[in-house]
Amino acid sequence: MTKKILFILCGGTLVLSACSTTKTPTPQKIGMPNPASQYCIDQGGKLEMKKNANGDTYANCILPDGRVIEEWQLFRQDHPQK
Repeated sequence: MTKKILFILCGGTLVLSACSTTKTPTPQKIGMPNPASQYCIDQGGKLEMKKNANGDTYANCILPDGRVIEEWQLFRQDHPQK
């Protein structure tokens, strides 16, 4: 009888330990902003998200002087490749 109770207790413990949940850690964000978006904001501009005919999204930068320019065009214009 004692062996039967011991067997049931051990089996129950194994079953319950298999039910425990482990919390999956949330991956950390890198924290790197889009350089073109950040440059627009640094210039005092505001971003305006748009969609083209294909449904792709892009952002225009509205500068303090009222000019509207696509964010990457502004970034490349002011940061030419060497």
